[in-house]
Amino acid sequence: MILGLFAFVAVSPHCGQHIHNGNAGNSLQYPWLNRALSPDARTDLVLKQMTLDEKISLLHGTGWHGLGTMNLEILHSNGGVGYVVGIPRLRIPGIQMNNASYGVTRSRRNGRYSTGLPDDLALASTWDENAAYEYGALLGRELRAQGYDMSLGGGVNLAREPRDGRTFEYFGEDPILAGTMAGRMVAGTQAQHVIGNLKHFAMNDRESDRHALNVNIDRRSMRETDLLAFEIGLRGSQAGAVMCAYNGVNGESSCQNKYLLTDVLRKNWKFPGFVLSDWGATHSTVKASAAGMDNEEPSSVFYGDAMKRDVVAGRIPMAELDEHVRRILRSEFASGIVDDPPRRGPVDVERDSNIAKHLAEESIVLLRNENAQLPLDAAKLHTIAVIGAHADVAMISGGGSGQVDPPAGNALGFEKRLSWRWQVWFPTSPLKALRARAPHAGVEYDPGTNPATAAALARAADVAIVFVWQWESEGMDLATLSLPGDQNALVEQVAAANPHTIVVLETGSPALMPWANKVSGILEAWYAGSRGADAVADVLFGQANPSAKLPITFPLSDVDMPQPMVVKPPASQRENGALAHLAALFGRSGKQRPAVQLYYKDGLLVGYKWYDATQNAVLFPFGFGLSYTTFRYSGLRVKVDGGVSVSFSIKNTGDRAGAEIAEVYAAFPPSAGEPPRRLIGWQRTQLNPGESKHVSLEIPAQYLSVFDVDKDQWTLVPGEYTFFAGGSSENLPLQQRVRLVKFGQLSNRGESGLSPRR
Repeated sequence: MILGLFAFVAVSPHCGQHIHNGNAGNSLQYPWLNRALSPDARTDLVLKQMTLDEKISLLHGTGWHGLGTMNLEILHSNGGVGYVVGIPRLRIPGIQMNNASYGVTRSRRNGRYSTGLPDDLALASTWDENAAYEYGALLGRELRAQGYDMSLGGGVNLAREPRDGRTFEYFGEDPILAGTMAGRMVAGTQAQHVIGNLKHFAMNDRESDRHALNVNIDRRSMRETDLLAFEIGLRGSQAGAVMCAYNGVNGESSCQNKYLLTDVLRKNWKFPGFVLSDWGATHSTVKASAAGMDNEEPSSVFYGDAMKRDVVAGRIPMAELDEHVRRILRSEFASGIVDDPPRRGPVDVERDSNIAKHLAEESIVLLRNENAQLPLDAAKLHTIAVIGAHADVAMISGGGSGQVDPPAGNALGFEKRLSWRWQVWFPTSPLKALRARAPHAGVEYDPGTNPATAAALARAADVAIVFVWQWESEGMDLATLSLPGDQNALVEQVAAANPHTIVVLETGSPALMPWANKVSGILEAWYAGSRGADAVADVLFGQANPSAKLPITFPLSDVDMPQPMVVKPPASQRENGALAHLAALFGRSGKQRPAVQLYYKDGLLVGYKWYDATQNAVLFPFGFGLSYTTFRYSGLRVKVDGGVSVSFSIKNTGDRAGAEIAEVYAAFPPSAGEPPRRLIGWQRTQLNPGESKHVSLEIPAQYLSVFDVDKDQWTLVPGEYTFFAGGSSENLPLQQRVRLVKFGQLSNRGESGLSPRR
């Protein structure tokens, strides 16, 4: 009976709690519904009317099968991953939460459609803030259309460990790029009157025994890497919520870590929103409350009856309880979900599908194009061999709690129940898309399971296009960045059979490519989403000119990375199963498992900064990406006029229109103790053939500062700084040295060329 009722209310999420807000009568009877008041004023008004039980009801979810206690209030859930009950008598709606990292999840069980977007790492590859906003806005619209008013996307942890199973859900290895792009994405979502979220706070970059992992890192490194990304993301989005992580940091669990939640988030950053736990990441009541965690998900093990007992007994002050409630209510008012709650309705499938295709085109990185193999000319091709990766019917997506349900189910059909522990392939066919772009050519497919037969098909073709893949998922890490199975051997044999071989990668992280110098073209398509095949085909045939650049370094081998091996905890502590690993985390007593220690000795040297400092060669550097045209940089100038600005010119020296992402880096004086170079800005510029444009960037003071732990603030280190501009972290043809004493005082030292290091 309960299951039947739950199925009914999943279609009617406001059953029993329908709330009409915003008219004049309500404003008189319920003054907090007056939209002319600030979110803080409205929050103060309603908080005074709440009972103790009503306050506590906002501090926890209503349960999830297999995770803690269940509450009958879950019957009003919309079927998402979390639900916080509303207060109908005060006209405060419930919070209907769902995952939306690269598309709205769990739509299939609700009989709804969700657009699968390129993954978040792909979005970071665009380096395009407008694209990020558009991406987030689409997520917000589709969340609302399915009855949700809070997104649980917004992962902004840095890729210290590229083999992390959730690398594809994050925004790469640089804090300024990651924070900027994540912030704009969340801002786009919140503009649709949906509460936005940034996660996983903090230092959460691997899945291996994530519940017992304790990260050890010095505070300066933390503030200048992961925490800087969060700071920029919050500043750019005004997100209503932050999700604390499973792992511990410096000996304390993230969800009861006073330094993270109070000292940094509240006091330093002045964050006014609320902190919710990751699912099952709460370990205490009094300690977590005092540290600054506001909402326990998905149930009420610690923030339900236990919270009430501790408040009544005086172990938790009423003022502290009120502060938790105030933060949650403020985010409800500020986001607009009180005044404009979501209403179920149809998704504009065609519009969102076209946006997904455009974003995929903008995110595909051209990594190799020997002898101008690309773009392909359909008029000159008679035969095309398409090989591998189920390219006849599908492209792969990333797994885990962010898994988006394909509208027609798994394209390979081997698993009817979509699960984060199964590979899910979207029904977007590269073979079909390529045939449409070359209608007069013979386009034949080989599955690639037998390299010899694939090579035979390639040998008889004008060009061979090999699709390769790597599946990643929450709850697991990769043992290696090497492609699974015999895919490397497949590429080697096809390339030996046909010198005109192009490889298309479908991965959520960097991939090792021992065959890179043996093929004529390489495209990184990432997890390309619902229209990935069309986007890949358009790039291959030049209907879209690639402009994306890598937000993460591609190393030559696993051993070149700072952490040579993924942490492998004792077998007795390893996770087993999609939900069992959460349920095993804690019992009703909240007893935690023993900590697995991880030491980040690389400190500030995340990603390209590590390779610069160690002078290790890489396969493809951070910021790298080719185009079908070429660009020339000139005229670098650094000046101060109330702040530091960098300007230069870019000219399109090729015969095609294209966009160049111009990157600016700075080298600090040796006394600063910084990595060799730090990204401090970029600008995407569209140029017609022969056209030149002047680029000018204002550099925020924080990006030219270091974090002084003793002073607990960002500080300029006086000395000589070198500014660089160019097309990647290793291709910076312009440089200028200046002596920076304080902002507003520079002395010029001229301009010279710099050869890229390989």
